[in-house]
Amino acid sequence: MPAVNSQPRRARSGNQRDEAARLAVLHAADDLLVEHGFAKLTIEAIAREAGVAKQTIYRWWPSKVEILLDTLIEDSEKRFAVPADKSSVDGIRGYFRGYARFVTRDPAGKVLLALIAEAQHNPETAKSLHDRYLGPRRELERALLARGIEAGEVSTELDLDAAIDAVVGPIVYRALTGASVPRALVDALFDGQLKP
Repeated sequence: MPAVNSQPRRARSGNQRDEAARLAVLHAADDLLVEHGFAKLTIEAIAREAGVAKQTIYRWWPSKVEILLDTLIEDSEKRFAVPADKSSVDGIRGYFRGYARFVTRDPAGKVLLALIAEAQHNPETAKSLHDRYLGPRRELERALLARGIEAGEVSTELDLDAAIDAVVGPIVYRALTGASVPRALVDALFDGQLKP
């Protein structure tokens, strides 16, 4: 799937980043989150794992949430971009199957789940997650479904947001609770909501 870079980069103050240090921080945050969970993830641990000074991290990111969001955005663009060229039933179904794999198997999917969970308790996290990731991605998903409608591959009576929620919601719920997300479930959700 081609990567679609829809998320604008946040303006940051401070010195220009060293790319190797930036990547080390993002990888360290991702690895430590998967290994220890959100509650035990600290800036100090990220700095130690990445081999950078804590002050360097604070100069580039105001919090661990913003580091994780950068990790999520970058990894999603590389490994699970919303396809810009698919409009067939099989292509759209494949996207939602990929979404289930992403949230259950990919470390970046674990980052997404951790941020969703944290957003339930922290309004600032909820706003950042929506503004920087969920909102822009939702726009791409709407466009994907709209192309499917135009191609006659998806139901024309679709409320795009409700359909996305009806397919993605159960997938995220099962992933958050540690349950498996079998392909048959994704197909049933897709067929119940999106097929003409």
